[in-house]
Amino acid sequence: MDFIPYINFISRWLLFLAVAYKALKSKEKRWGLIAIALFINALDIESYILEPLGVGIKPGAYEITSQLPSFLIATFLVWGGIQLKKDRSEFKDVAYLGFFAVAAYIWIFLSATDFFDRFPHSFTIKLSFPYLAFGFSLIYIGYILRSYVVSKKSLEELFPWGLALLGAINLTYPVTRNIEWLVPIAFLLAAIFRFIAALGALKFAIFPAKMAIFEKPQKEHPTEIKGIFLFNSKKELKKSLPTFFSENVVMITRNPPKTDDLDNVLVYWLTKIESDNIRQDGKIYPISPAKMDILIDLLTRNLESGYNAIYIDGFEYLVVENGFESAAKFLFGLRDRVMSNDKALAVVLDPRTLDDKQLALLERELRLQ
Repeated sequence: MDFIPYINFISRWLLFLAVAYKALKSKEKRWGLIAIALFINALDIESYILEPLGVGIKPGAYEITSQLPSFLIATFLVWGGIQLKKDRSEFKDVAYLGFFAVAAYIWIFLSATDFFDRFPHSFTIKLSFPYLAFGFSLIYIGYILRSYVVSKKSLEELFPWGLALLGAINLTYPVTRNIEWLVPIAFLLAAIFRFIAALGALKFAIFPAKMAIFEKPQKEHPTEIKGIFLFNSKKELKKSLPTFFSENVVMITRNPPKTDDLDNVLVYWLTKIESDNIRQDGKIYPISPAKMDILIDLLTRNLESGYNAIYIDGFEYLVVENGFESAAKFLFGLRDRVMSNDKALAVVLDPRTLDDKQLALLERELRLQ
C-alpha cells in the first residue's frame, strides 16, 4: 500500500490542473471556484509542505486545523456547482451557503473546547460535520457535472463519477477510521476514485467531446402557418395559433421542454454551460447567448432543411448578455431569413422587460405578416 500516497498526490494535482486549465480557457468564475477547491485539496499543506520542512502541527491544534480544508473545499465546490447549474446564484443559495459558513465557524470553535470530549466516540463526532460537508460537496459537484456539463457515454463521465464515489467514501471516514482492518481498503478506494476522476477531468478539459447541434427533421411536411408573430406569452401563442407546435419547430428558449414533447421539435437552450461539453437530452442542445452568429447560421440551415417554424422566448436573455442593439439585429436578421423561406416566426416577449422605445421598435418590425 506504499504506492497509495503517490497515486493520491498525482491525482490531486491532475484534477486541479485540468480544472484550472478549463477555468483559464473559459475565463468563467464557476470553473475558477471549483479550481480553488481542488487546489486546496491538492495543496494538502500538512503532508506536502509542513512535513518536508520539518514543521509539525501542535497536537492540540491538529484536531481544529484539520477541519478547515474540508469546510473550505465544500464551500467552493457547492458555490461552483450552483453557478454551473443556474448561471446566476439566487438569494436562497447565498442564504444556504451563509448558514453553512456560520455553522462551520461555530463547529470549529466548539472543537477547541472540551464540549465534544463529554461524549463517547468524541473523535467520530468531531469529524462528522466536516467530512459530511466534504463528502456531500463532492457528490453534489459530481451530480451537477454529469447532469449539466459532461457528455454522456464518453470518458468524461469518469470525472463526475470519480468525484461522487470519492465523496461517498469520505462520508464514511469518521466511522471507518476507527476500524483498523478497513482503513487501508478505504484509502485504496479513495485513491482509485480520485485517479478515475482525474482521468475524466483531463479528457473533459483538454479533449472535450464534440456534439453536433444541427440535424434535419424526422419527417418533412408542408407548412400550414406562415408569417411573423409577436406574443406576450406562450399561452397567448397557443390560443392564437393552436397548431403551431404541430409544425416542425425550432425552439430558442431559456426553459427547454421535457424530452417527451420533442417528436417534431429541435431545441436550442440558451445557457452559458459549454455547448461542446454538456450532455444531450433527446434533441435539446445548449448554446451560449454570446454565439448569436453561430445560432443564426444554424437556424438558417434548419429552415432550409425542412423545419417550418421558429419559436423564441429567450430574447430578454440575449439582451442581458449582448445588449439590446445586438439582440435586435439578431432578431431582425432571423425575421428576414424566415420571410425569405416563406416560413413562420413566433416571438414571445414580456413587454415589461423593455422600455417604450425598444418595445415600439420590435412591434413595428415584427408585426409584419
